[in-house]
Amino acid sequence: MLQAKNLSKTYGEQTALNNLTLTIHEGEIFALLGQNGAGKTTTINCFLGFIAPTSGEVRINGISVGENALETKKHLAYIPETVMLYANLTGIENLAFFSSLAGFNYGKEQLSGFLSKAGLQTAAHNQRVGGYSKGMRQKVGIAIAIAKKAKALLLDEPTSGLDPKASNEFSEILRELAIPDGMGVIMR
Repeated sequence: MLQAKNLSKTYGEQTALNNLTLTIHEGEIFALLGQNGAGKTTTINCFLGFIAPTSGEVRINGISVGENALETKKHLAYIPETVMLYANLTGIENLAFFSSLAGFNYGKEQLSGFLSKAGLQTAAHNQRVGGYSKGMRQKVGIAIAIAKKAKALLLDEPTSGLDPKASNEFSEILRELAIPDGMGVIMR
């Protein structure tokens, strides 16, 4: 689902990635660990197509990001550390908007189902996102990934700022999505 082959990236004299090769299959969750400057963000940014590698290649669902970045976006969902949603819209309205950008048009019941699958309490579905906690916003992000039928999910520090209970719950939701739905997950 996610593959980096001989991936290298340099910034002038600084080497951020040196010949990284990794494969993440359907249903696998992979965490990038390391100190600051180890290349975690650079790796994620190469998968997202935000930066081009100096050498090597990145593939999503077998498609080269460098050769066909727009096509890879159809198979990919990205949840940044701070999920950016429209504060004046409800969870369902945000989900409807972002899934429509991906070409999907769901009814309110389906949207509510996606939010529930992502772990958001039913009572919050019709509340404005401006009152959501960070964990609730991340669940909307996961619901967006589910709604757009993403096969690869990239997460940037998904548990930073979450209390231990919310962090554990978030990890469990990822496991429930990755294994049965065949989603490849990489996080830093």
